[in-house]
Amino acid sequence: MAEEHRVIAMVGAGSWGTALSIALGGAGRRVRLWARRPELAAAMARDRRNPEYLSEFELPDGVTPTGELGEAVEGAELVVLAVPSQGIRTVCGQLGAHLGDEHIVVSAAKGLDHVTGRRLSETIAECMGSKRIRGIGVLSGPNLAPEVAAGDATVSVAASDDHALAAAVQAALSTPRFRVYTNPDVLGVELGGVLKNIIAIGAGMSDGLGFGDNTKAALITRGLAEMTRLGVALGARAETFWGLSGMGDLVATCAGRKSRNHFVGYELARGRKLGDVLAEMAPQVAEGVETTRAAAGLAASAGVEMPIAAAVHQMLFEGLAPKDAVRVLMTRAWRDELEE
Repeated sequence: MAEEHRVIAMVGAGSWGTALSIALGGAGRRVRLWARRPELAAAMARDRRNPEYLSEFELPDGVTPTGELGEAVEGAELVVLAVPSQGIRTVCGQLGAHLGDEHIVVSAAKGLDHVTGRRLSETIAECMGSKRIRGIGVLSGPNLAPEVAAGDATVSVAASDDHALAAAVQAALSTPRFRVYTNPDVLGVELGGVLKNIIAIGAGMSDGLGFGDNTKAALITRGLAEMTRLGVALGARAETFWGLSGMGDLVATCAGRKSRNHFVGYELARGRKLGDVLAEMAPQVAEGVETTRAAAGLAASAGVEMPIAAAVHQMLFEGLAPKDAVRVLMTRAWRDELEE
């Protein structure tokens, strides 16, 4: 699938779908970039830019915008779902009619199903039902969209329990600037991309409160411990969380304001209301907000303690002030670092 004549269908023209299309198109791939709104697809085709997301970057010649799902998928072997998690069910319902046994569907969003709390690869499989496709994979890693669009050297992970399928995704998406590894631990890779968004909100709050590197390092390290704890309890491999989709993605999203989740936490720490922050970000989405709700349920059902995630949940939805959350976390009962 690495040959340049192969077509990749990019389903979703938000920041991530646009960035990945630019990176792939710039490396000689043929990409059909689907936008939900036909007027957005028309504007991209006319101006060779996405006026709503990453508008500073030009679309390469290899990228063909379209507002028709059937046109996007026709002749494509790889179908990348880059829509926000809340849109997965709707888009999958529309997409199924256009898929066949030659298609690999790749989940590239980092969230949980807002209806069921399940992982998005599970939702995609459910939506496909009896529809025969080649398989489902997951793409995740430290992949901030503006940097991918700019051509910064970036690394990601393609996960599937079918190594041949993961290798096909790796071959299709790897470029000299976008290196893709494979990993058989779908559960771990997917959860890493999901759970780090919660910790990134906490890191944004830390920055918004004016704390320094000591606090950020503690949040990242203890946040990774929480992510790993829940992942292992649910059946993932611990070492996956030490890799690109765990530690790597966590560092990238906690580091600065290119992360939408970090931005939410930063603005909340400055005293703004959650609804106002999310409205300002629209149409962009901070997946970590709704993920925090769903993760609370996962942790409770697994009997896993996640104090940072719990504090973020209280700040987002229960009125806990960021300064009070710091006090709660810092005055918890003493324990051994390796204790679980």
